[in-house]
Order: sequence, then C-alpha cells, then structure tokens
Amino acid sequence: MDYNSILQHIKESCTALLHENLVGIYIHGSIAFGCFDRDKSDIDYIIIVNGELSLETKNELLQETAGINKSAPPKGLEMSAVLKKHCLNFIYPTPYELHFSNTHRENTGGFDKDLTAHFTVIKKTGIVLCGEPIDSVFGDIPAEFYFDSIISDIKDAGNQINANQAYCILNLCRILAYKRNNLILSKKAGGYWGLENLGGKHSITIKAALGNAEINHDSVLEFYKYMLGLISC
Repeated sequence: MDYNSILQHIKESCTALLHENLVGIYIHGSIAFGCFDRDKSDIDYIIIVNGELSLETKNELLQETAGINKSAPPKGLEMSAVLKKHCLNFIYPTPYELHFSNTHRENTGGFDKDLTAHFTVIKKTGIVLCGEPIDSVFGDIPAEFYFDSIISDIKDAGNQINANQAYCILNLCRILAYKRNNLILSKKAGGYWGLENLGGKHSITIKAALGNAEINHDSVLEFYKYMLGLISC
C-alpha cells in the first residue's frame, strides 16, 4: 500500500475514534521533506487533541494504529498524540498522551525531547493531513531547545553507529548544518550539505551513507569523533 493510502486510513480512523477531541493530524519526517524512501523511511505524524485521552481511548487508538501498521513500509508508523495546550504553550521536554512505533508502544504517557524536533519540522515544512492550520496549533519553539533535542539524539550514537551507520552519519551532518547555518534539514539533505561543506577524506564516508552502503569501521569512528568535535566546539 502506498503512503498516501495509509495516511488516508490514518485520517479516517482517527476522525472516527476521536470525534470533536481531534484538533488535527500533522505529517513530519521524510514525507514532509519530500524524500520518502519506502525501504528506509517510516511514516511520521503527530495527532493533536484538545483534551486528555482516556485509557480506553488510548488502547483503541493503539489497536487501530497497530492494524494500519501491518500495511505500512518496513519501518512502519511513528505516531505521538499530544495535547494542543502543550503545543501552543511549549514545554520542554514535551508531555505526550500516547506513542506508537515499531520499537515502542506506550499508552501511559510521558515526556519526549524528540517532539521538539518534530514540532520544529512541522512548523517549517509540515503537512496538515486534517484539522486546524499549523500556525494556530504550534507556538514558538526556542532555538536552544531544538538544538538540545537533536543533540540528545546522538548522545548514544557511539553505541549505535555500527548498527545503523547511515542514520548516524547523516544525522551528524544535519546537526552540524543547523549549528553552523540554522538549517533544518532531512538526514538526506544533511548528507548533501556535508558533501558540500566538509569534503576531503570524509566525502567517501558521507557518500556511502547516502547510498546506504557498508562503511569501514575505522572510517565510521573517525568521522563520528571528527563531527562531535565540530558540533561541540
């Protein structure tokens, strides 16, 4: 099933389940950036609601999402449900009502730094699947919180970089692009920025990551340490 059909299914399911509590559904990630790859991308979206979700509604929404996920690309769906008041009056880390992904399904709520990055992308290039306009739902997000959010995504990269080389390498590039030029980029665009702005011996590593090719272990670690030095200084 193509992602447009899946998004339509998501829209119909959420509308039927949440009724007037649904503020809107907002697409971020690779679809919003226009670089969706069925083999490597997940379908990222945020559900915004007016009022807190009951445990029964949370369980129903998780079941509906899990059912749709069976027809999704390999990486699946990634969804969070958030109260509108926490989007308009930004809190960091941001509270959420519900989260779903292939690796994590949570119906008790919590706080998530990643939502700051997702909201920032939605404000820049997000897609309204249904509901209120983006500017009426998402308030201002201080730049320092966005930077802390994306930095927190690489704090454990040293342990993950061999398991997901391409993700870590391209993510480091887009973080440096933001630090140097305030650019909010996809991982793919971050890689191309890296090619243009880093160059030299690291071009081979970045090109391999863009092509999702295997990369020499020593080259990966050298790039990781090099990039951390540039990001931290």
